Amino acid sequence: MGEEEKLKATILFKLIRKRKWGGSHMPLDRVKRLVPSHLRGNAEEIIRDLIREGLALVKPTHYGEELSLNPNQAEAVYSIVKKYFSVEF
Repeated sequence: MGEEEKLKATILFKLIRKRKWGGSHMPLDRVKRLVPSHLRGNAEEIIRDLIREGLALVKPTHYGEELSLNPNQAEAVYSIVKKYFSVEF
């Protein structure tokens, strides 16, 4: 479970750095490419977990789905990222 949590924190951290909160979305395929190549096998499952937990929002489009961070869960997102990365927000 530790590796999955670190992968979750990595995805969240990269979305934070790209300022993908609320109305600013990123295509799901591009989010998967943010993950290091040796860890991409679990990326789809981890992204679905983030959506289920309410940390990320999904927006359906005619060309696929787009992902953004849930601004109402900002504190939870920051706490997950702070566990694995030494950053201040």
